[in-house]
Amino acid sequence: MNYVDGFVLAVPTKSREIYKTFAEEAVVIFKEHGALKIVECWGDDVPEGKITSFPMAVQCKPDETVVFSWILWPSREVRNQGMEKVMADPRCQHDPNTMPFDGKRMIYGGFEMIVEE
Repeated sequence: MNYVDGFVLAVPTKSREIYKTFAEEAVVIFKEHGALKIVECWGDDVPEGKITSFPMAVQCKPDETVVFSWILWPSREVRNQGMEKVMADPRCQHDPNTMPFDGKRMIYGGFEMIVEE
């Protein structure tokens, strides 16, 4: 069964188009290294929680928007090999100060799919 990497991050709302361009460029790289599909979602109805929430988890500021994204891989093995290649790819060597989001507040993880319909 496929494998999924999931991400939640906060992006400055004014930087939506910059982030979109960044993500579109990343799609090319990830697909070259084995990803089947990449989905980037701009928060539209993401409520603040009292105990937990996406905004709380990424310490979203009033001038930021929560982004939820995932990468679909054929398997965990392909993902592990692909991610290694992506991280070594010169096109992914970004200065953290020029990224369109604060990577220190990004949440990510790999997930084994158990239901797909």
